[in-house]
Amino acid sequence: MLLEGKTAVIYGGGGSIGGACARAFAQEGANVFLCGRTQETLEKVADQIRAAGGSVSTATVDALDETAVDEHATEVVRETGSLDVSMNVITHPFTHGTPLVELAVEDYLAPIEVAARTTFVTSKAAGRRMIEQGSGAILFFGGPGDRSGPNRDYLLGSTQAAFDVIESFRRRLAVELGPHGVRVVTLESGGVPDTLPEMEGGQEIVELIEGQTLLGRAATLEDVGNTAAFAASERARSMTAATINVSAGALVD
Repeated sequence: MLLEGKTAVIYGGGGSIGGACARAFAQEGANVFLCGRTQETLEKVADQIRAAGGSVSTATVDALDETAVDEHATEVVRETGSLDVSMNVITHPFTHGTPLVELAVEDYLAPIEVAARTTFVTSKAAGRRMIEQGSGAILFFGGPGDRSGPNRDYLLGSTQAAFDVIESFRRRLAVELGPHGVRVVTLESGGVPDTLPEMEGGQEIVELIEGQTLLGRAATLEDVGNTAAFAASERARSMTAATINVSAGALVD
């Protein structure tokens, strides 16, 4: 198994992306710690992992709260002896469908501020422990890429700007942590239709995502989870300061 004996912490572990990665990590042998604000959603994912024979714990942790994140990281290391994988996929606030020139400044800044704070807080907590142990992988999800292709008319507000903030941080973090044996990688997505079933206008967005791919299909949640497990494993030991493209060709590197 790719992650046997490893400890993985996922912030936003009760969400669709977080849950998919948690299931894949556990399937590959990781001891998974799910963090989020809502215990009920965390437990739903945890129950799925337990039913499949995986190892999982849950904790109500606000990924914007530096003290809470740091205390939880300390407890994880105390319990397991290491913190090997950290992934932050919490939901950012968003206002889509409104042109930037009509967007309120508060709505523009909200996702940027949340993305910047939570990425810094959780990466700092993980990075400090990983430096001490001389190894680890910090994973982000989203990726760069303002698009001029078929989805250019879908108005994303400042969502892409928030992802760009994460990417800028990821590059700098990878440079600083690399000498300590710690890797930093982003999974770059063109959209995952499985995350949209309840969204208003979701089917239209699904068709938009699938229509811009080269493969004629979009990545599934299982695809994302499996790719994240690979990125976190020793089989990806030479990959850092990089993005892994899971867009089915919607994004061309």
